[in-house]
Amino acid sequence: MTTNTAERDTVTTSSPGLLRIATAGSVDDGKSTLLGRLLHDTKSVFADQLAAVEAVSRQRGWQGELADLALLTDGLRAEREQGITIDVAHRYFATPTRSFVLADTPGHVQYTRNMVTGASTADVVVLLVDARHGVVEQTRRHLAVTALLRVPQVVVTVNKIDLVEDAEDVLATIAGNLRDAATALGVDTPHVVPISALHGDNVVTRSERTPWYDGPTLLELLESLPPRTAQGERPLRLPVQLVIRPQHGAVDPSLVDYRAYAGLISSGTVRVGDEVEVAASGLRSRVTGIDVGPEARQEASAGESVSLRLADQLDISRGDLLAAAGTAPQARDEIQLVLAHLAEDPLRPGARVLVKHGTRPVQARVLEIDQRLDIERLEVVPAEEATLNDLVRARLLLAEPLPVEDYAVDRDGGALLVIDPASGRTLDAGMVGSALRA
Repeated sequence: MTTNTAERDTVTTSSPGLLRIATAGSVDDGKSTLLGRLLHDTKSVFADQLAAVEAVSRQRGWQGELADLALLTDGLRAEREQGITIDVAHRYFATPTRSFVLADTPGHVQYTRNMVTGASTADVVVLLVDARHGVVEQTRRHLAVTALLRVPQVVVTVNKIDLVEDAEDVLATIAGNLRDAATALGVDTPHVVPISALHGDNVVTRSERTPWYDGPTLLELLESLPPRTAQGERPLRLPVQLVIRPQHGAVDPSLVDYRAYAGLISSGTVRVGDEVEVAASGLRSRVTGIDVGPEARQEASAGESVSLRLADQLDISRGDLLAAAGTAPQARDEIQLVLAHLAEDPLRPGARVLVKHGTRPVQARVLEIDQRLDIERLEVVPAEEATLNDLVRARLLLAEPLPVEDYAVDRDGGALLVIDPASGRTLDAGMVGSALRA
C-alpha cells in the first residue's frame, strides 16, 4: 500500500482537478464501508493501517472478505461502539487523474445537521440507497437538502445490489423513483450506479456480477464529472478576518508602519493596482501590495489566504467584505432565506438570534416563518415554526445591514448561520434568497 489516508492540511481548494465529495444516506446503507472500499481499492491505505483494521475486525468476529473497511473512516470510539457515523470525517485520496476530499456524513436523522455541514462545501454528493429498501424518507430528505444547498452534482449508488433478486428490475424501479423525486424538487435526475461496497462491485472495478449494467463505475464517474465552476472567474470577494498592524510590536523595524487586511479569497482574483471597494460603506482604494505568507505577490486567486495592503487608510475591520470596485453586493437589513433547522428547540417568529455571515456576527430577529418543505410528499406546506430537521422559509430583520448575496449565485456569499445568542449554539444553516424548491 502506498499513500496515507489521513487528512492533509496541505490540500488547497484551488488544486487542479480537486473534487470535494460528501456522502449521504440512511443508517446502515453502507456509507463508511463504501468510503473504506474506495480508499482500499485505489491503494490509498497504509499497510500498517490496514493491518490494524484487520486485527480489530478479527477480534470482533468479522467473517467477510478483507476486513471491516468501515473502520477506516469511523474514527470515533462512540461511532464504532454504536455502529453508526455520528460526526463528519474527512479523508483524502488521489488517482492519476484527480484528487479527492471525502466527507463521510452521518445517516441517522438526528445528525442531519452534520450532513448539512458536510454537503455545504461539496462539489458532489454520493447518496446511498439500500437496494433492499429502495427510496425512503431519508433519501428524499437528503436529496432535498442537497438541492437546497445547490450541490452541483449528485450520484446515487444503489448499494447491496448483490442481496436482491432481479437486481436489474430493482435498479430500474429505484431509478424511476429517484427521477420522480428529482422532478418534484426541480433538479436534474442523478446518476445511478449499482454497487456492492462490501465486495467492491462497480466501486473501482467493474463487476462481473452485474453484466446487465454497462455504465461507469463509481470511481470512473467521479473522475469524469466536471469540476465546480471556477470561483476565480467571479468578482473578487475577500471577507476580512484580521487587520494586521503590528506598529511598535513589530520585530522587524521596517514593519512598524505595516497595515494589511488578511483573509481567504472566496472568489475572484486580485492584482496589485486593482481598485477595491468595502461592501456596505462603498469606500474605495487601490491595492499596493499582496502578501501570501512571507512572499510578496503580484496577484492571488480564490482559495488563497492573503494580506492586502491598500493605498489609503480606510475604516476596515474584521467582518468587512472587500470586493472588486463596482461589484460589491448591496447591503440589506431584511432578508428572506431558507433555513435548515439543526437544533432541538423550535424556532419561532419573534425569536432574537445572532446571524453570522462570513466573519461578521450581527443581532437579528425572526420576523416570519411561513412555509415548510414536507419531505414525505415533497410539497411546500404552510408553517409557523421550525422544528428539528425542518426546511423552512423565513424572513429576518438584521440590526445592521449585511452584504449578502443570493445563494443560487454565490454559495459562499449567500450562506449564513443562525446562532442562539445566549448559548452560542448553532440553530440553523441559512441560504439567502433560496426558494424551498431548487
